[in-house]
Amino acid sequence: MRTWMILGLLCAAASSMAQDWKGQSGDTPFAMAALSAQLSGQTLVFFDEGRSVFERNGQYQYTYGGGGTWYGHWKVTDDSVVCVTFVTGVERCDRIVENGGRLVMQTADGLRFPVKEIEAHS
Repeated sequence: MRTWMILGLLCAAASSMAQDWKGQSGDTPFAMAALSAQLSGQTLVFFDEGRSVFERNGQYQYTYGGGGTWYGHWKVTDDSVVCVTFVTGVERCDRIVENGGRLVMQTADGLRFPVKEIEAHS
């Protein structure tokens, strides 16, 4: 995912409250508790084979489809938004919605990445 590859160049993400997420027809947002439950202990696998791992203890890993991993901590905020603070200090917030029975990650710049599969882990 090219968007994730430029994380080192990003400044702190804008507040999710001020963000216009440019949803699409059929997007169903999650309540905070529901999104937290949906992500906790799960790995989201994207179509480029990138993997977002949401540990139950709040730790996070994103591994690119071609290798390389970013580490951080995740938390859910309002409006179906999940924010990750990486060990570099960079924060990234994305909106996760359901559309047509599939999870979709929306980036702050309007890109959309459907989730190919969800893997549970212990």
